[in-house]
Amino acid sequence: MVPIELKPNLSSCIETLSKREYERTLNLLLKEGSVDKRLGERLEVLRLFLESTDFGHLRSQYEGYLTEGKKVTFLIYPEEGKARYKLVVE
Repeated sequence: MVPIELKPNLSSCIETLSKREYERTLNLLLKEGSVDKRLGERLEVLRLFLESTDFGHLRSQYEGYLTEGKKVTFLIYPEEGKARYKLVVE
């Protein structure tokens, strides 16, 4: 599975972006009407990420970079039945 890439900014935090991406993926699955394994995996990873992440702690890790004008990207991927992430700062 290709990692899910989310780029928070000062007006949209990682939690908000994750929820939006979850809803967008769910809508795509419902519109398609058939089982798309790739979209199903994406939806599951986002669900796990939303349920298991301490977003307050996560925001404290990256907000400083955003205020400095740096770009922040989260790569979310499945690993051993859990949602993992990698924080990339440019």
